[in-house]
Amino acid sequence: MAEPVKKGLEGIVVAESRTSLVNGQEGKLVYQGYPIETLAENALFEEVVFLLWNERLPNRAELENLRSAIAQGAVLPQGIIDQMKTYPKNSNPMAVLRTVVSALAFYDPDSEDNGVEANRRKAIRLTGQITTACAAWNRIRKGQEPVGPRADLNLAQNFVYMLEGKGPDQTASDAINVYLVLLAEHGMNASTFASRVTVATGSDMHSGIVSGIGTLKGPSHGGANAEAMNMFLEIGDPSNVANWFKTNIKEGDRRIMGIGHRIYKALDPRAAILEEHARLLAESSGNLKWFQIAKQLADTARADSYFIERKLYPNVDYYSAIVLYTLNIDVDMFTPLFAMSRVAGWSAHVMEQFANNRLIRPDVTYTGPMDLPWVPVDQR
Repeated sequence: MAEPVKKGLEGIVVAESRTSLVNGQEGKLVYQGYPIETLAENALFEEVVFLLWNERLPNRAELENLRSAIAQGAVLPQGIIDQMKTYPKNSNPMAVLRTVVSALAFYDPDSEDNGVEANRRKAIRLTGQITTACAAWNRIRKGQEPVGPRADLNLAQNFVYMLEGKGPDQTASDAINVYLVLLAEHGMNASTFASRVTVATGSDMHSGIVSGIGTLKGPSHGGANAEAMNMFLEIGDPSNVANWFKTNIKEGDRRIMGIGHRIYKALDPRAAILEEHARLLAESSGNLKWFQIAKQLADTARADSYFIERKLYPNVDYYSAIVLYTLNIDVDMFTPLFAMSRVAGWSAHVMEQFANNRLIRPDVTYTGPMDLPWVPVDQR
């Protein structure tokens, strides 16, 4: 008797990894032994990058060396900038990022070298270059000249600086840093799995990261925070929440984007952290409306028997949408920011895959017909 099919590979363990632990039943997320709450409160993104790549936190000299290497390696080749200026201005930013990362392989001296040190150098460059590409596209599509990275800034500061061409504002940089820390790694998610499948064939770091970006683009993965913000914009005002919920959820067939998660059957710990940051940003900016809509909708859902019985809670996408929107980041740039962070986890998994590689090749249950007779084309 054939084994039962596990659609979506649900419950199937495909690898061993030290990068992170995702405990969905208890709502826990751990990077290399450190609870996400501890890292979000204390860590620079570069510290998390070092942790994921080295299985320990850096000392001060190691942290500065990595920060400096990422900042210096973040410069985009002029050929890439020139290429980006030819893209249609209405191009999907994730499609742009996917194309740019693929093209960056042409300019990388280590592109075809899958050795340990070469992969480390590529990971450093890509971590910075993806951030620069995100900021550059947001300016290019608005008719502005891109701003290059500064060697003295950390990655979150550089993003704010390259996006706005001034500053960087410390409040915005701190909020971006927390966001990057929270989304850097999350076990064998769809985009990480795609990255590992790609390099398991003996392909290269750039190809693996491109696979991750292409997978993250989907609205059921990285695109969910943009969908959540579009939902809040549709609701428009806190006074509309109750009627919107009744009409679209109770009486309709809509989903609340950002509530519910494939893994978490308790509150996503990242959502709890981002809820507090969303509240603080809303209060400091004086723009409370979007946080109030999100909070009221979440409370309404959590009081409903359907959501209670199915253990559906806000996930990381829900409140991250409010944080990014309050920072005046365009909605269609939300997912590229996710990629800015997750490249740390993707590259950690790529290097882990190369260290103990085996081709990833799952099986499939055939359900089609058998032994069909051949019919000549004139008789069909």
